[in-house]
Parts: sequence; C-alpha cells; structure tokens
Amino acid sequence: MATEKTDAIVLRTVEFSETSLVVTLFTREFGRIGAMAKGGRRLKGPFESALDLLALCRIVFLHKSSDALDLLTEAKLLRRFRPPGRELGGLYAGYYVAELLSGLTDDDDPHPQLFDLANETLEAIIAGEPVPRRIVRFELGTLRLLGHVPSLTSCVECAVPVKFVGRVAFGLIDGGVLCKNCRAGKRQVISVSAGALRTMTQLADLNNQTWKRIEIKPRTLGEIRGVLNHYITHLLGRKPRMHRYLS
Repeated sequence: MATEKTDAIVLRTVEFSETSLVVTLFTREFGRIGAMAKGGRRLKGPFESALDLLALCRIVFLHKSSDALDLLTEAKLLRRFRPPGRELGGLYAGYYVAELLSGLTDDDDPHPQLFDLANETLEAIIAGEPVPRRIVRFELGTLRLLGHVPSLTSCVECAVPVKFVGRVAFGLIDGGVLCKNCRAGKRQVISVSAGALRTMTQLADLNNQTWKRIEIKPRTLGEIRGVLNHYITHLLGRKPRMHRYLS
C-alpha cells in the first residue's frame, strides 16, 4: 500500500464504531475514495475534528489496490463549510454539490478540474455570492467535465445549428436541443426558451468568465432549473434529494 497526500472534500461520514468513521471523500488527485478513519470520532487525534461534511482537508491515506476501504491516517482542516447568515439556501446548495459529486463520479477516477470547480463553488457560497447562479454554473460545468453536457447550440441528432429564436425543442433522452426535422417521433421532449438556452450556453463555458456579469431573471432561472432538474434526474436514474430545496 502506498502512502498518498492530497486535498479532499468530505462528502459523507458514517459512524463505524464508538471511535471510528467511514468517510467518502472527493480528492483532487485520486477522485472519489472511501476510507476508514480509525479514531475519527475522537475530539483529539490525527484528524483534529476535521472530518465535517463539506470540509476541505489535506489528507494522508494508505491507498489500497483492492476493493477494500483505504485507510485514512491524517486530516488537516483547511476550511469548514459555514454559509453566512441563517438562510438555509447555501447549506442545501452545499449538500447538493456533495450529492452530485457522489452520484455522477466513480471511485478512483480523478477529475482535478471538477475538484477545483466544486471547491470554487463552495468558497463562493461561504462568501455569500448568489447561490442559484453558482449552482447552475456548477451543474453545467460538472456535466461538461464528465462528458454529459447537453448540446445547447446545435441539433443533437444532425448537428445543424439551432437558432435561439422563440422556443426550442430539448430532448431529455437525446441529450440536447432538436431541430424541427429531428423533433418528430421523439419521447420526453420539452420546450425551452431561446433566452434560457443562451444563458445556459454562457454558464456552461468554463473558459469564459462573462457569466459573472449575467443577471438572470427569475422566470429564466426557473426555466433553467426545470430543464436541469429533469436532465440530471434522467442521468442519475433517480431524483436528487436536494432538488426540492433548490427552487
């Protein structure tokens, strides 16, 4: 077993014994891992109460080659997840970030850019930035980095560019917008406004920072929320628990 060091976001903790925890972590260099933290429930020890949900930690662990749990030996707290004020929106948004990282990634499949995006999103929530726009940005960025981003500018079937005029057909099963010719006979197709598609295109571009200047009208945001709720539910094969709290 090799000793490894990396930054990690705590996605889940489960009590294993009076003193130990089983933790799910999303790491920058190793992707999602499951690990045993012996003594993880003690106030004093090698973890120093660092294993809070959504905390950012610098960890040391023994990486096993088998399907057995890795062994977490150290965890140094870098940042706790404490959204400002008494509003629950930021807290639920953080839980949703953890839920998507758990549901859309595989064990031992590293995605450094996704780790950075998740960390940036959690830091923005802690800083009090508007939660709805940040979460949509995280969802679309996650889908892009994992190869699931829907086709937003050209027909997913024939690749013909789709004009952002009026309302456009969006195939949930097909994975993006559909031109009029390819729309016929498709199942689970919804209608999306050109404005919502234009905003989603800007938010999904990870190489462009102009999205920070976008002012999303409540109606447009609600429409985007509906599209992503349906699309992500289809990808996961179930409705995320946190969807009901994101409106």
